[in-house]
Amino acid sequence: MSETAKPVTPPVADRRPHVFTHHGIEVDDPYHWLRDQSYPTVDDADVIAYLEAENRYFDAVMEPHRELTETLFEEIKARQKPDDESVPVKDGNHFYQWRFEPGAQYRTWTRWPVDEPDAVETVLDETALAEGHDYFALGSFSVSHDGRYLAYSTDTSGAERYTMFIKDLANGTVMPEAIESTLGDAVWAEDDRTLFYAVMNENWRSHQVRRHTLGAPVERDEVVYEESDSGFWVDLGEASSERYIVISTGDQVTNESYLLPSDKPHGKPALVAARRVGHEYDIDHQGDRFIVRSNDTHRNFRLASTPANDFTESAWTTLIEGADDTYLLGFTCFDRWIAIEERVAGIDQVRILDREGGERRVAFPESVYSVGFGANAEYDTDVVRLSYASMVTPDTVYDYDIAGGDLAVRKVREIPSGYDDGAYRTYRISAPARDGASVPVSIVHRKDTPLDGSAPLYLYGYGAYGHAMDPSFSTSRISILDRGFIFAIAHIRGGTELGRDWYEQGKLELRTNTFNDFVDVARHLIDDGLAKPGRIVIRGGSAGGELMGAVVNQAPELWGAVAAHVPFVDVLNTMLDDSLPLTPGEWPEWGNPITDRDAFEFIRSYSPYDQLSPGAYPPMLVTGGLNDPRVTYWEPAKYVAKLRTLKTDDNTLVLKTNMGAGHGGKSGRYDALYEVAEEYTFFLVALGLADG
Repeated sequence: MSETAKPVTPPVADRRPHVFTHHGIEVDDPYHWLRDQSYPTVDDADVIAYLEAENRYFDAVMEPHRELTETLFEEIKARQKPDDESVPVKDGNHFYQWRFEPGAQYRTWTRWPVDEPDAVETVLDETALAEGHDYFALGSFSVSHDGRYLAYSTDTSGAERYTMFIKDLANGTVMPEAIESTLGDAVWAEDDRTLFYAVMNENWRSHQVRRHTLGAPVERDEVVYEESDSGFWVDLGEASSERYIVISTGDQVTNESYLLPSDKPHGKPALVAARRVGHEYDIDHQGDRFIVRSNDTHRNFRLASTPANDFTESAWTTLIEGADDTYLLGFTCFDRWIAIEERVAGIDQVRILDREGGERRVAFPESVYSVGFGANAEYDTDVVRLSYASMVTPDTVYDYDIAGGDLAVRKVREIPSGYDDGAYRTYRISAPARDGASVPVSIVHRKDTPLDGSAPLYLYGYGAYGHAMDPSFSTSRISILDRGFIFAIAHIRGGTELGRDWYEQGKLELRTNTFNDFVDVARHLIDDGLAKPGRIVIRGGSAGGELMGAVVNQAPELWGAVAAHVPFVDVLNTMLDDSLPLTPGEWPEWGNPITDRDAFEFIRSYSPYDQLSPGAYPPMLVTGGLNDPRVTYWEPAKYVAKLRTLKTDDNTLVLKTNMGAGHGGKSGRYDALYEVAEEYTFFLVALGLADG
C-alpha cells in the first residue's frame, strides 16, 4: 500500500526477555508476554493497549481508502437478498424455515402446521437475542419430536462456549433452566422430556454428555459419558431413524461410538467398536440393521451393514468396498435408501443405494462443482435434499426424487443487483509439484479477462485436517472478478480433494508438502503465462493462515499482497502448551514436540513465527479474534510484532483484532461482508488498482 495510506507510525511491541530450553534446544521468545497469563481472561493492560494500538493503526492505514471499501461493501451487500429465506423443511407435523427481515443481520426462525400453511408462528428471533451484543451465534436448534419444546444455545462473545435454553413453544416462554458451556446439538429422547447435551471443561474440550429432565435443576443433571483422554472430544448426535442417541468421541485419527436407545434414555450407552489408533468409523440406524462407514480395510473408507442386534465389528458385512479413486465422505440413512456422499477424482458425487443393493449416481449439470446433503429431517421419504453450487453457479437447493431419478430445483440463490453466469468461465487444471505430484487447481474468471499474465491473480488455499476446499460460489468474489482478477483455489495436500492419502501426504512429517504445493501452483500459473510474480494476492485462514506465513517465508517475491486471517503461525509454542484446549487433540495432526525431539525440530523448521528472518516481505493484512479459542489472539499478535522488527521494506503490515469476536470474525451477515470489503480494498491498493 502507498505511503499516503500510512499517516501514522505503526506500534512497536516491547521485547521482554523470555528464554526456555526443550530437548536441549534454546528458544528465545521476546513476545511471549502477549499471551495474557490469566487467559482465557484477557485483562492485562499492556496486552490490551498493544492490540488497541494496532487496531488504531489499521484504521489509520485504511481510512484514506474508506470510499473504496464502502463502494465494495455496497456492491457486495446489493447481491444479498434483503429478505432471504430458506426452503421449508418438513419435520414431523410442521414445516420449518428461517428468513431474514429486510436489513436484519440475523435470522428469524418460523414454522407452521403441515395442514395449516397460513398459521405461521415465530419460533426463535435471533435479532432479538443478539440485541445489546457485539457478537452473536446460534448453536443448537433442536425441537422435541412432539414439536412442543425447542432446545437452543447461544454464544455472545465468540468464545464458542454456548449457553443452552429450553423454550416451550406452546406458550412462547423460556423455561428457567439455563445450561452453561455446551457445545454442539442437543438431542431429545423419545419421551420428549429428556434432553442430552455435551459440555466443555475449563480447557474448552467437550468431555461429557449429560442428561437433563425438563423442570429439574441443572445441577442434578447426570453424566451419561465422560471422556478421560485429553486429546479426545465428545460429540452427540441422533440416528436418522430417531431411535438411537449416538455418542462419539475421538481425535483427528481415532474414534469410537456408543448407542443408547431413545426409548430407554436412562439406560447405559453400548459401545460399538472399541478405539484403536487410526480406526475411524460412523454409524447410523436403518430398520433391522445399522450402517457403518469405516476405514478398517481401506483408508478411503468402506460402507458396511450389521444386524440391529449385533453391531460388533465381526458382524460388519461390506456393502461398498473401499477404493483408491473414491473417497467415501459420509452417508445418511432413509427408511428404504442410503444416500452416500463421495469424491471421485476430486469431484463430489452422490450415490444412492437401495435395500436390494441397487445403486445409481446423481447426474449434475456441470463438470466442476460442489454438492452435499441439505436439510433432510424426514426418515420415511423418497426425496433427498441436496445443496449444489459451482464457481459460476449460485447456491442451488435440489430435491432428488430417488425413485424417479429427477432433480427438482427448489431454490436458486437470488442476486438482486443482477448476475450473468454466462459472463464467467470456470475449469480445473493440474499443476506439477516439485516432488512429481499433480495438484488440482480450480479457476474462475470473466470470459473477457486477458489470460496473458496482465490480470492480477487471487490464489486461495487451506490444506489441513482433511478439509477439502470446494469450488463453490461467492457473491463477494464477483467484485474482484469484475475488476479483472483471476481467482484460483489450490487444492493442496493436507485436504482430501483426492482422497485420504492426499490428506496424509500433508500432515506430520510431510507437512511441508502443503506449503510447497501452494508455491508450486503459483509458479506453474506464472510459467503458463496466467500470472506474474508480485501480481498474485493470496489468502488463507486458521491453518490456512499458517500456510500464508510459510509461503511468505519460502517465496516472498511471488506475492503482491497477503491476507492471513486468524493465522496459526506460532505452531511450536502452541504444540508445546498442553494447557491450551486444542493442543493434545492436535498432536496426531502436527506431531508432539513435547516428547518427540524430531517433531520439535521439524515443527520449528517451518513454524512461520519461528522462521521469520530479516528481509523484504509483501504487504500483509493479519487478523485475530480476542475470544478465539481455536487460534488464540496472541499468535497473530506475536507474529506481527516480530515481523515489524525484521522486515526491511516499506510495505504495509497491519493487524486487526476483533475485540468482541472469535475465530470467524464478526457475526452479523453485513458486518462480515464489510470485513471482506476491507480485504479486497487492501489487495486493490497494494497492487495499485484502487482506482480501477
